[in-house]
Amino acid sequence: MMRLDHVSYACGPDGLAATAARVAKTLGIESVKGGIHPRFGTRNVIFPLQNTQYLEVVEVLDHPASDKAPFGQAVRARSEMGGGWMGWCVCVDDLAPFEERLGRSSVPGNRKFPDGQELTWQQIGIKGLIADPQVPYMLRWDDGTEHLHPSKALEPTSRISGITIAGSVERVREWLGTPASSPLEDVDVEWEAPNGTPGIMSVTFETPQGTITL
Repeated sequence: MMRLDHVSYACGPDGLAATAARVAKTLGIESVKGGIHPRFGTRNVIFPLQNTQYLEVVEVLDHPASDKAPFGQAVRARSEMGGGWMGWCVCVDDLAPFEERLGRSSVPGNRKFPDGQELTWQQIGIKGLIADPQVPYMLRWDDGTEHLHPSKALEPTSRISGITIAGSVERVREWLGTPASSPLEDVDVEWEAPNGTPGIMSVTFETPQGTITL
């Protein structure tokens, strides 16, 4: 099983709150405060979406972890470029094939809720995203955390219908180990030849206000 889990948008120079407010106004949807990722030196704001997906706006913190953790490095690099789309993430049942192919172990992630509950997961592939931003990173939520998935933070009214990526479908297929030309069954992926740096160019949402591309 492989599905799109979320897309990440790095905040601009005006900071997390202002960037999230701008995204909320553009899409006409509500956000919720996410929290701090202590292992990565980042924090986020969550936009819950249908199909167990979400959009996160993420900010790097002035914290030692952000200098060491690849995810913190990725957020800082994108924010220093002015912010914008940073990457996409696929949820998988088993990270072992990816660990074997990439020759390294997945790393744990966590986010604590104000009530003390903790959302935990394993992820791999951020170093690949830094080197080649067209490829996603892979994630497996820990068992028993289903009720804490960010998409459940409020009743979602919108969904992701498409992603446009500057890059090569062959490169992404090789990265994911999938023969399918579109690795995400429920989301249309369009590929454009990269003019400059590869990576996400835009994401299209179906919202109560209609189809909106960000």
